[in-house]
Amino acid sequence: MVEETPFRRGQPHDDGDAAPSTESTAEPSAREQFRDGLGQAARNAGIGAVAPGEVPSASALLAAVGGVRGLVESILPGLGFLIVYTATGEVVPSVLAPLAVALIFVAARAMTRSMVTPAIAGLVGIGVSAALALLTGRAEDNFVPGLIVNAVSVTVLLASIAFRWPAIGVIVGLLANEPSEWRGNRAKRRVFTVATWLWVGLFSARLLVQAPLYFAEQTEALAATKLVMGVPLYAGMLWVTWLLVRTVYKGDSDAAERRASGTP
Repeated sequence: MVEETPFRRGQPHDDGDAAPSTESTAEPSAREQFRDGLGQAARNAGIGAVAPGEVPSASALLAAVGGVRGLVESILPGLGFLIVYTATGEVVPSVLAPLAVALIFVAARAMTRSMVTPAIAGLVGIGVSAALALLTGRAEDNFVPGLIVNAVSVTVLLASIAFRWPAIGVIVGLLANEPSEWRGNRAKRRVFTVATWLWVGLFSARLLVQAPLYFAEQTEALAATKLVMGVPLYAGMLWVTWLLVRTVYKGDSDAAERRASGTP
């Protein structure tokens, strides 16, 4: 006896082949779209170059800072400012030189059909800095935007720790597809909090060293210090962060393998 397929009252019963469903796939909610956007931002961040639990390699670290091209684009404009200002002591050529270099980088990426967004972002930042220095006539004002970025970064990171959502945990959680689940793991919370404090230390150190040089109008020393405390410290902090994050995710992986093999 074949069981009759139930059908809704008021609808005709078609004994033939069922018509294909015309229901459209539900579009993602605003919350899901927001989470996906945060996840993409996390993957684009430097720490997104290595998945949680992976061993950070030199090539991954280089990729995190934009590769060789990214290194050149990060260092050369600041180095150009330092060289020109040391040689001339003039504000106008010193701030225009990095701007010209940044424009060359944008053109080079456009001609090679590479992603131009990083170069454009750098150009905008350099342009804002140059405009500020030209408006005030003070070469050291070229570094005000950088000081503001460091101050804002410290504030945001401290706020994330105060609210018990350490920023490194938020980023890694999005990368590991556990946006909030990591907060239930005490070891992860502790590691992410420590890692976030380390980044607070990095940005605070930049402020503590560079702000006095700015107020003392030591432009050459400020330019040199910014270069030294820029990409090198950033890359080193990424490496340390990866190693810290790896400890908790490697532990999860080992525990899962033991459960799968039945080993206590």
